[in-house]
Amino acid sequence: MTLRLTSSAFVANGAIPKKHTCDGRNTSPPLEWSGAPAGTASFALIVDDPDAPDPRAPKRTWVHWVLYDISPTERGIAEGRTPPGAREGKNDWGRTGWGGPCPPIGRHRYVHKLYALDVQLGDLHQPTKAEVERAMQGHVVAEARMVGTYEKSQKG
Repeated sequence: MTLRLTSSAFVANGAIPKKHTCDGRNTSPPLEWSGAPAGTASFALIVDDPDAPDPRAPKRTWVHWVLYDISPTERGIAEGRTPPGAREGKNDWGRTGWGGPCPPIGRHRYVHKLYALDVQLGDLHQPTKAEVERAMQGHVVAEARMVGTYEKSQKG
């Protein structure tokens, strides 16, 4: 089986509902996965926006959520929740937890990346995305991606 990531809130490459953004309740969307390879010891999830600040002239990738040491028995994340026992890293607002889409201009892509790892990473003390990626090197046994999009309404 291949690791697969889905959401009941939006389809792949579809619009992320407003309630999961800064224009709504800013709660994380529900995510589900299947097809974890044998030997998976933990999962990590990174959600980022490669289109910041303007999709026509992106200058950086903005990190919205960093989760790691998700139990290998988990098969999803409930809306607005962090899985029990999972550890959180810092997003680009400098805090832990979900920071929903809030694009200043245009329709942005939000890449949800799930990694199956052959180890638990342990306490990395609220790491950045880059620190989690370094810790994962050589330990990724499968990866799944799902993209959602969001653009703020121009109505006043």
